[in-house]
Amino acid sequence: MINWWNSLYSRSDNAKAYVLLSPALILVILGMAVPLLAVFSVSFTTQASFEIDYTPTFDRYIEFMDTSSRTGNVLTTLLGRSISISFLVAFFTLITTYPVAYYVAFYVKKNKMLWLVLMTLPFWTSYLLRVFAWKLILGHKGVINASLMTVGFIDEPLGFLMYSQTAVVITLAHAWAAFALLPLYVSLEKIDYSLIEASHDLGCTKFETFWRVVWPLSLPGVIGAVLIIFIPTVGDYVTPALVGGTEGRMLSNMIQTYFGRANNFPLGAASAVIMLISVALVTIAVNVVTKRLTQRL
Repeated sequence: MINWWNSLYSRSDNAKAYVLLSPALILVILGMAVPLLAVFSVSFTTQASFEIDYTPTFDRYIEFMDTSSRTGNVLTTLLGRSISISFLVAFFTLITTYPVAYYVAFYVKKNKMLWLVLMTLPFWTSYLLRVFAWKLILGHKGVINASLMTVGFIDEPLGFLMYSQTAVVITLAHAWAAFALLPLYVSLEKIDYSLIEASHDLGCTKFETFWRVVWPLSLPGVIGAVLIIFIPTVGDYVTPALVGGTEGRMLSNMIQTYFGRANNFPLGAASAVIMLISVALVTIAVNVVTKRLTQRL
């Protein structure tokens, strides 16, 4: 066995590459491909009580898409809400982190490593601790409401801050900010500063230089940051469960319910598959739009 492995490793560069990648490929297959295939296969089954009938059927997908029924209406609404919330999270994360990455890339000359470490500070604390911290800040008796009531700006707590979509967007945007900062910084750092100087020499204002030079060249990092935020937040169920309430509930919370208390594995699996397909389609659409925008710019 050892001799066969050594002979395979010494045959060619491609063989060496596959040998080196084999542990990671095995982990990906066992950790992702097999569970996805299991979920996909369960979505075509029927469950009665605790028994599953493995006869293939599309009934669960029809039940999901049938908006005339209560279940279908709720699930499609939650899917649309999940996608819209994730886009809002990606948007607000982008507009808050882009200036920071821009400043570090072009204006910080010394101790850039220190700035990068500071940019990743949210990773140093538990995700749940950050969610609970925002729960204390946004709560009816939290920091924001208590401060505004103390100075007399409001007479009663702002209800939209907690147990709402607003709370979910704010909490997720803060929790995932570091994931957007790094690709944005890398994209901006690679821009040749001589191009910016040439733009100034040609009489462009700072805004024109940013819009015509910096922004187009940083688009790969922008799209990377948006997708890095959008894809995982669609399936987040911890934050909506803790700070979302009824208004901030997402499809992932319903999937958790189907695999838990509701004991409806087939419908939960079908919902997960539809969410996966929806995210893939949105990702493809974003890439297509980005390519066209890049060509125009």
